[in-house]
Amino acid sequence: MSTKAQTLSTHKPNATGRMHQEKSKSIYSKDVILVMAASFCFMFGTMFNNPLINGYAESLGANSVLAGVIVGIMSFAAMFLRPIAGNLTDKFSKFQLSFIGGILIFLGIVGYIFAPNGELLLLFRIINGTGYVLCTVCMTTWIAFLVPRQHVGAAMGLYGLMNALAMSVAPAISINLYDKIGYRQTMIIPAIATLIMLVSIQFVSNHAVPKPKPASSKKKFKIISVNALPVAILTTCFGISYFITQADIVTYVNRMHMNVAVGSYFLIYAVVLLLIRTFLKNYFDTVRFGTWFWISFVSTIIYLLLLTYMSNNFMMALAAAGMAFGYGVIYSVLQSTALLLSPADEQGLGSSTFYLGLDVAMAFGPMLAGVIAKNLPGREFYLVQLALMPIALVVYLIWRKRLNGAIDHH
Repeated sequence: MSTKAQTLSTHKPNATGRMHQEKSKSIYSKDVILVMAASFCFMFGTMFNNPLINGYAESLGANSVLAGVIVGIMSFAAMFLRPIAGNLTDKFSKFQLSFIGGILIFLGIVGYIFAPNGELLLLFRIINGTGYVLCTVCMTTWIAFLVPRQHVGAAMGLYGLMNALAMSVAPAISINLYDKIGYRQTMIIPAIATLIMLVSIQFVSNHAVPKPKPASSKKKFKIISVNALPVAILTTCFGISYFITQADIVTYVNRMHMNVAVGSYFLIYAVVLLLIRTFLKNYFDTVRFGTWFWISFVSTIIYLLLLTYMSNNFMMALAAAGMAFGYGVIYSVLQSTALLLSPADEQGLGSSTFYLGLDVAMAFGPMLAGVIAKNLPGREFYLVQLALMPIALVVYLIWRKRLNGAIDHH
């Protein structure tokens, strides 16, 4: 950490090298706001292109199989890269790794714009995915580094909100824009968003450099944080239905001939999530995991049933609100719990373990949806997803003591 950064900072290193604020209880420091803004921009940049890639690949001459591989390769690559990113994050400056990640995302998106064929598009998708993995793990850990340990829950709630807004706003813009100005021109927007991310992190004073460890205490490479393993499993259980809905709700509504304004679904989800995070922000650091689990567990069951039987816009809006209380709430709680359960010098590994669960859901959810749609009647598309809830319940009951004790690990 530079002399200037030390002078500007009101933080004081403890024995593990992690920085704690002495007096201020606020999580809204200049550094935190800049990293939050940067996280919105990189997530916007990546999620903007996701709905376009399949059609764009086919427009470049890729067959449906190659197009499917191009869409899914980012999630599969992420699963293998997460442990590497987690270990790197615990050894190097969060600023440096986030900057490298941002550069890779930018190169990937610019590559999309100029790609002449599907094969090169696949290469740039892998580059984009590598940057995305670095940024997700580093930004989460950077935020946790910048706030007091006892405020990690509130900070992750805000960080999760930035991600959720980007994940709902970006696809909505891209879907409505590409057929008006074309694929390549539309992709300039996420490239600009990624550039803004790269510029904004230059003004963050605290680069979150881990304290050097003596050679005798150097740790071996770890694939996951064992403490955060139940968090990863629960993330997959709650995440699969979210990513299936993100990928297939429009197709599902058309197949079932439902007369609902499905284009508003994720907008309603984002608005409700914004309200939840605003009104409950002070509870994420004090209420134990179990309370949030049961709220999300019941809400998930309700929204899956509503999507199964929905026949009007009111039921669709209730389903979107149910998803916000289900997946939207538990996402942030799981993210902060993974960090709180991991030692201070393994925050990157804890973060990467959480995201590994997310990657499994993102990669296999849409694939599972394809199998369900092909082999079961349309009405059972969401009903069968209820099978994930008993699995989540068993995981919670096995590890409830550890999960509920997370907020005591300040």
